[in-house]
Amino acid sequence: MPQKNSSVDIFDLLSGNEEKAQKAKQEAEETKKKQRQELLAPTKMKDLFPKGSISINKHTCLGVQCKLCIKACPTNALYWTSQGIGVTEDLCVHCEACVLSCMVNDCIKISRKRENGKEECFSRIKDVVVLDEKVNAKKRFLRVKEVFPSWEEYCKKYGSNK
Repeated sequence: MPQKNSSVDIFDLLSGNEEKAQKAKQEAEETKKKQRQELLAPTKMKDLFPKGSISINKHTCLGVQCKLCIKACPTNALYWTSQGIGVTEDLCVHCEACVLSCMVNDCIKISRKRENGKEECFSRIKDVVVLDEKVNAKKRFLRVKEVFPSWEEYCKKYGSNK
C-alpha cells in the first residue's frame, strides 16, 4: 500500500503560533490599559506617560524621616512599608512630583516614554527642571511659529510706522 507524502512545513506552524502569541499579547496589553484607566479614574489624573518605570534606592532613601514623596504623589502610588517606600506601578503616572519633592539626589529614578517615542530618564530636581524647560521651549517656539510663520509677517503686523 503506497503511503501519502504528508510533509508538514514547520515554518507555517511557527508563524501561526507567532500570530496567536502576538494577538494574545495585544489582548493582555489592552486589558492592562483598561485596568490602569479604572485605577486612575478616581484620582482624575491623565495618563500622559503610560509606559515608564519608577525605582527607589532603599539605601539612600530617608523615608521614615521625611515621607515627602508620599505626600507629593497625586495618585497615591507611593506608600510606606516597614522596609521603606513602596510603589504601586499601576498607579504611577510618572509625573515627576516625587522627584521634585525628594531631598536626596538620585534616590527616586523615573524613566518614561513620550507619545513620540522619546525616552526620558531623571532622578534629580535639576534634571526635571532642564527637561521641562526643553519641552516648554519647544512648545513656545512652535506656538510663535504658528502665530507668525515668518519675520516678514511679524514686521507687517507690528512694524514701526515711519
